[in-house]
Formats: sequence, C-alpha cells, structure tokens
Amino acid sequence: MTIKSRIENLRDPQDLLLGSDLFRLIKEAAAKCNECPLCRQECTFLRRYGSPKEIAGGIDPQDGAVFNMAYECSLCGLCEAVCPVDLKPQELFLEMRREAVRQGQGEFPKHKALLKYEKRGTSKRYTWYGLPQGCDTVLFPGCALPGARPETVIRLFEHLKRNRPDLGIVLDCCAKPSHDLGRDDYFQALFGEMRGYLVDNGIRIVLVACPNCYMMFKEFGEPLRVQTVYEFLAEDKSKSPKGSLGTVSIHDPCVTRFETPIHEAVRTLIRKRGGTIEEMEHQGAKTLCCGEGGAVGFLFPGLANNWAALRKKEAQGRRMITYCAGCVNHLSPLSPPHHILDLFFQPRPTLDGKNKSSRSPWTYWNRLRLKQWVKKNVPAVVSREREFILTNIKPSNF
Repeated sequence: MTIKSRIENLRDPQDLLLGSDLFRLIKEAAAKCNECPLCRQECTFLRRYGSPKEIAGGIDPQDGAVFNMAYECSLCGLCEAVCPVDLKPQELFLEMRREAVRQGQGEFPKHKALLKYEKRGTSKRYTWYGLPQGCDTVLFPGCALPGARPETVIRLFEHLKRNRPDLGIVLDCCAKPSHDLGRDDYFQALFGEMRGYLVDNGIRIVLVACPNCYMMFKEFGEPLRVQTVYEFLAEDKSKSPKGSLGTVSIHDPCVTRFETPIHEAVRTLIRKRGGTIEEMEHQGAKTLCCGEGGAVGFLFPGLANNWAALRKKEAQGRRMITYCAGCVNHLSPLSPPHHILDLFFQPRPTLDGKNKSSRSPWTYWNRLRLKQWVKKNVPAVVSREREFILTNIKPSNF
C-alpha cells in the first residue's frame, strides 16, 4: 500500500483506536510534508526512518510496537526549525510515545533510573515549599542545578532577594521525564497538583534556572507566569563586576530554541563579564541537542552521543558556556562547558577549573543539604513537603 492510500484509509481515530491528537498529527504530516531533505540532513533518527510523511504513512494502528520508534527521537525540535512548511514533527513523535503508553508498549527497564530520579525529586524527602509573607514570586531551581551546584543556588537566591525581599523558593521536580516519555496522565496529575498549590497560595510568577522547567511552566503553568533567572539578571541595572572571560561559544539548550529573549539575555550576561562571543554553526533557533533530550541515551546511546560529538566539533576547542545543568553534565565527557551561573557568581574559580560540579550519588546529598539551608534561612509563613499521592493512575511498573 502506498503512503498516500494508507493515509487516505485513516478515516476515524475511534475506529482505529487512535488518540484524536495522534490521528490529527498523522494526517498533518502526510498532508504538509513535501519530503525535502532538510530535516533528514540534520537528524540521524530521520535519516534512519525517513521523512515525516514516510513515517506517518508507515504507522500501522494495529501494530503497537511501531510507536516505539519515537523513543529514538530526541524531541529537540531541530526538524521544526529547518522545515520550510512549518511542520512540527517532534509533536508527532511525542504523541506516538503517548500512544505507546496507552497501548501498554511504552515501558522500558532502562528507563527505571530516570523514573526513580523523578520520583525522588517529587517526594516528601526532597521537596520543600517556602513562601514568606506577601510572597507572589518563587525561585524554582529544578533538580539538576541543586544537585550539582547547591552553593550556586544559594547565591542566586540571595542575589534575587535584593530586588524581591519576599521571594520564596520551591524545591521540586517539574516532571518533564514523565512528560517526555509519554506518561501524560501521570505528568498532568503531578504537575497540575503543584501548579494548583502555588496558585492557591498567591503565587503569580515562577523564576526558573532550568530551561526544561521553563518549557513545562510555559506550556502547562497558566495562570502562573514564568521567566528565566537569566532574563531577570540581564534586566538588573546595577553595576556588574567586570570580567575577562575572553572568547567563548554558547550552547543554547534545545528546549529554548525558539525563545529569543532567553538567548539574548544570556549573551548580555556574558558580555557583561567581558566575553566575546563566537557563535557556532548551530545556535539559537537551530541549536543542537546535547544528547540528553527525549531520554534517548537510555535506549540508544549511540544516537545521543552523536549529538554531543557534533557539538564538540562545532566548538572547535573554544570555551563553551550553557545555561542548563543537564547539558553541562551530558557534554562534560566530550567538550566540558561552563554553567553561566558559575561564571556570574564565581567567575575566577570557574575559569581556573576549580569549581567542580557534583555527580551522583553526591547530587542527592547536595539536594538534602540545600533543603536544610532553605528551611533554616527562608522565613516561610506557608511551607510544605509534597505528600501528594496519585490515585487511579498507573505511574510505572518499576
């Protein structure tokens, strides 16, 4: 059967037991994709499986295993950035993951470590909400940054408090692992409970240090407003300490590829530190995934490592700066980058290579230490450890 006839035979998603969103995305890919080579030139996954039109046309709703190919996609969105017809193939592949979960095909033993990481991050032991009197804004540092750089989080919080004395802090996980693995019901319940608690307690603005958290709050956080700390710091009109950063390149995390204000804020901060920026071939809207995206490395490490190798090649030995702790961790074995917050708060130790980030299992100890510091130093009138128990939703077999 040809691609065209296969797609034409997809009449009703209910008859095929397909989710309506997946049905819509299959039809859209088949109708809009003109099979130009641009996305395949950029992506090993698409070179392996074909154009979005070919992939959509090859989906057999009776073969649940076909959806598992989507776990080889990094969900990075580079395909969308280069697409001449404004197609968003990564949305199709994410919905294929969700369909795999719905059909009982989307659980893999190798994801066990990632799901345990998320479970700890949303547990009573690791979470803490500290909301001072009159607080309407919180710092949400995420998971990776507190684990690798707890002192940086403390310095960041204290710096932000100069402009917002009633700033609160939330130590929790945005549940993006479950989101990206297609566990949509679980994600919606977990994130929704956190959002509801913040809104009910008068929070209006969430300042995030993690690009992944930014995207989760932007897409699912309304009526909360989200802003990165990088934008907030760049807007600070107080005199910045001079630096001698030299020539650097910037790795924009792939989840922020269409967030131009964040790109500009980070570059402003680097210039304030005396940095001269030499952009890599892939930057901004066309940035590369570090390899961590979509949890691809758990199942297909070769595909994930290919992204990191490309990034190393483009850096050409220049000092590389990023603003995602996850990207720092993933790129470090090949092309060690600096986190911009290290340069902002501890420039000399960072440039001298003396400011090292922690690795697991010490990251968990760091998060507990940070929690104790917050409980001691943030005068909260509203506080909690998350004890939300999901009911009637299967989180995982693990």
